[in-house]
Amino acid sequence: MISDPSKSSTGADAVDVAIAQGLDLDGTPIPAAKLELYNQVMALEADRQRSGVTNSMRSRIVRIGAKHLPQAELNQKLIDADFPPLKDKEIAFYYGK
Repeated sequence: MISDPSKSSTGADAVDVAIAQGLDLDGTPIPAAKLELYNQVMALEADRQRSGVTNSMRSRIVRIGAKHLPQAELNQKLIDADFPPLKDKEIAFYYGK
């Protein structure tokens, strides 16, 4: 849990809040070398040219959805939302097939 009991350790923002505080979700300090490397890589990502919002949305849906949904269900949801279906390389990476 984040050291402030009013903060949640769930949701997409919990990790970002914890990193900004320099604390893990259990309240222990994140080592400086790990924070420095994270910040360096995030700065590189911030400078990367984007290909479009819908491409980024799809990437996030696949990356996170694969943790929570069976392959067939995620694939159908993508199709239903008019996104391209799962690619063979995504299936191999996220579902090990």
